[in-house]
Amino acid sequence: MAAKDFYQVLGVPDSASQDEIKKAYRKLAKQYHPDANPNNASAAERFKEISEAHSVLSDADKRKQYDQMRRLGAFEGMPRRPPGARPAGAPGDLGSEGFDFGDFGGLGDIFSSIFGRGRREEQPRGDVLEAVVEVPFRVAMLGGKVPVTLPVTEPCPTCAGSGGAPGATWSTCPECNGRGTISFGQGGFAVNRPCPQCRGRGKIPSQPCPTCRGAGEVRTERRVMITVPPATETGSRVRLRGQGQPAGPGSPSGDLIVTFQVQPDRFFRREGLDILCDVPINVAQATLGTRLRVRTLDGKKVMLRIPAGTQPGRKFRIKGQGLERNGRKGDQLVVVQVSIPSELTAEQQELFRKFADQSGLQH
Repeated sequence: MAAKDFYQVLGVPDSASQDEIKKAYRKLAKQYHPDANPNNASAAERFKEISEAHSVLSDADKRKQYDQMRRLGAFEGMPRRPPGARPAGAPGDLGSEGFDFGDFGGLGDIFSSIFGRGRREEQPRGDVLEAVVEVPFRVAMLGGKVPVTLPVTEPCPTCAGSGGAPGATWSTCPECNGRGTISFGQGGFAVNRPCPQCRGRGKIPSQPCPTCRGAGEVRTERRVMITVPPATETGSRVRLRGQGQPAGPGSPSGDLIVTFQVQPDRFFRREGLDILCDVPINVAQATLGTRLRVRTLDGKKVMLRIPAGTQPGRKFRIKGQGLERNGRKGDQLVVVQVSIPSELTAEQQELFRKFADQSGLQH
């Protein structure tokens, strides 16, 4: 019997993105979940297939290995060991299932790495959380910390994650007979997964917890301080190990992926490693020259000399006041904007006319 194709199980092409796989899984899992289909054996079996397919295809490493075996036809019917070819327990033996991977070189290792054969089953990690964090411009440029509030699912405080009401009695789960896991076949091999009825506990309570309704977990919020690297740009991402969704009591949490959104600043802007700012001066200052105190990104002020005859839009460079990355450091560029008065007094108008006459300007 050939194993079912995981892509067909989820109804996606083998070129599907991780988002498409996740979306397909959520839709099917909701449709066939045992809680939505009580006493429906076919729906429970379908849910098991969907969960197994998602478990492999949602993991980049497992998917790569699965695709390799799939391309080599490993799931289209595996050769069985001829009777007496190997004694039980010999290298390459897979027990009662009868598959012999010894002649397939590295495929046996790949198969084991995907489905957990020949090694201790690892504790499941929690789901990856993703968050978009808005960062003030100066923090993004200089580096710092910003808080973020994350919605997470954590063990229920009322039942401590057991799912049973306080004082409830417990009985052996009839679905898994107390094992906490159920097995189902895929073309000659068996896969173990947490029992959907007891949620892997092996026992069911006489009365579910009133707070979490038997789920053993509740939705809450967690506040995390995120370190922002210097010279961060919009769209930059960081991955924080173990800061994501908890998998359950005693199991490691998933990761948190943060995407930064840099807020604009009213005074500063960025071009590569350089920081730019606009400074207004009046006509007299542009014509006669002046000195200005200009604020830098770190909050200090630098005296800047504006020479006589400065034209609008001219840039002045303050060395070393930009961003630093990979041993290179930018500058701060001050862009002069000449402000023209919209109204003049009669005396001011007369002075400007005399200036224009002496300069040979037409008016």
